Amino acid sequence: MLRIFTQLTALLAVLMIQGPLWAEDALPIRASNGLALTPPMGWNTWNKFQCNINEQLIRNMADALVTSGMKAAGYQYVLIDDCWQGARDAHGDIQPDPKRFPSGMKALGDYVHGRGLKFGVYSDAGVMTCAKRAGSQGHEYQDAAQYAAWGVDYLKYDWCYTGKRNAQEAYGVMADALRATGRPIVFSMCEWGTAKPWLWARNTGNLWRTTEDIRDNWDGKERWMHGVIDIVDMNVGLAKYAGPGGWNDPDMLEIGNGGMNDNEYRAQFSFWAMLAAPLIAGNDLAHMDEKTAAILTNADVIAVNQDALGRAGDRIAKMGEGEIWARPLLDGRSAVILLNRSTAAVTMTVNWAQLGLAEDANADVFDLWSKKLSKSVKTRFSAEVQPHGVVMITVQPR
Repeated sequence: MLRIFTQLTALLAVLMIQGPLWAEDALPIRASNGLALTPPMGWNTWNKFQCNINEQLIRNMADALVTSGMKAAGYQYVLIDDCWQGARDAHGDIQPDPKRFPSGMKALGDYVHGRGLKFGVYSDAGVMTCAKRAGSQGHEYQDAAQYAAWGVDYLKYDWCYTGKRNAQEAYGVMADALRATGRPIVFSMCEWGTAKPWLWARNTGNLWRTTEDIRDNWDGKERWMHGVIDIVDMNVGLAKYAGPGGWNDPDMLEIGNGGMNDNEYRAQFSFWAMLAAPLIAGNDLAHMDEKTAAILTNADVIAVNQDALGRAGDRIAKMGEGEIWARPLLDGRSAVILLNRSTAAVTMTVNWAQLGLAEDANADVFDLWSKKLSKSVKTRFSAEVQPHGVVMITVQPR
């Protein structure tokens, strides 16, 4: 059966290189796969280790996810990014690099599952991955069946070496291949936002990248990588496309990797919660300091990210180097970020009318980082915001 799938998908791939097999208005309409009803939380190898990975590292990170308190905070996926692949065997089945993963992926998945966690791998919609390992083009159903046999729970699917493929078609093929396995597998579409996947990706993938790659800096572009605040800017206006089962993905967390200060890392974590983005850590969990752990496990910020209403936040005001962002929460509260983009501390104010409340309303205000509760605050809330920093609050009308 796998050989039949391989032959069929190889034929489709050849035809698709020449152009789409069907018009966009004839593409299949899919029902939800019922997964990722809140943004996925986990850890990925790429930001810290890139291709320097092996099975012992993955086991160590799975252990650290548990012992560090990350699992208890809600992180559940252990995700292996690019460079795990070896060659395909005589039947065309993808195999792991035998030197890096000598025990095989099934054994590694079993280890991760044994820690009470979920297991994810990476592939690419092209003929090669970005690191020039074997891609899945022409092998979609065969690869999906292999992942399911290994116990994979999550697939990140990249967009390198895809030639003239149509993104909507390419991701649709793998989406259908994953469903055909009968195993629930979260589908992360890493298309970099070039084909505006937020317009069409719901029910194809569970999350879709909105930008090129993130870099461990506050701002600035280097090759195809963007600083954190630049990626935040690129997500303005996309909130309406996110919701339970399908999320805008501004790429992974850089917290703890050393390129930014604590204010900037708290800002990234706050914004990923505000955007209802996947919380995928990318640091060395086994050597994480207390400040990094405190940011990544802030239960109040995570609760905003995981709010069951599933309404992503967006920018509601911009005043020079200051911005106000907000998102509604299930219990009637609003989550609010006061952002200071400048290099000096400033005092910022959010008025209740900006949140849709009566101008003279009273509200209880809780600061998610200082843990300070201010009761019966009338009309507005003001706070000093550190440079490249945020104040993140919830506002509960009385």
